[in-house]
Amino acid sequence: MNRPWTLLLLAWLVAACATLGALFLGEVMGMTPCVLCWYQRIFMFPLAIVLGIAAYLDDRRGAVYALWLSLGGLAVAAYHTLLVAGLIPKAWVPCSAGVSCADQKLEILNGVQIPWLSLAAFVALALLLTVYLRKSSR
Repeated sequence: MNRPWTLLLLAWLVAACATLGALFLGEVMGMTPCVLCWYQRIFMFPLAIVLGIAAYLDDRRGAVYALWLSLGGLAVAAYHTLLVAGLIPKAWVPCSAGVSCADQKLEILNGVQIPWLSLAAFVALALLLTVYLRKSSR
């Protein structure tokens, strides 16, 4: 990993996998996302495109834009994770109608819920992009 470009490529792979996973859950499995899941998708879907272009061009500016998108998604995913874990009162739930943000039914890998996976993806993206920006500024 001597070249910082590989960090951009890894970040793009994380964003692409998260995007494809969300599309699979919604379009193939027919699961309707809650409001907070939609907000996380709003942050993740452009990341797959921005990071793909930034990795192809080895463009530092794309990584800066992607870092801000990943931090926004991280904030929403952290809130959603705390809500599902029961650490935030259900009175603070932004979902008024439709699918509940607090009651997640789908578990993967023996109990890992979707908000946790989203949080892990955004944390990985933020870390990869931060390291890339530090290495590429030298």
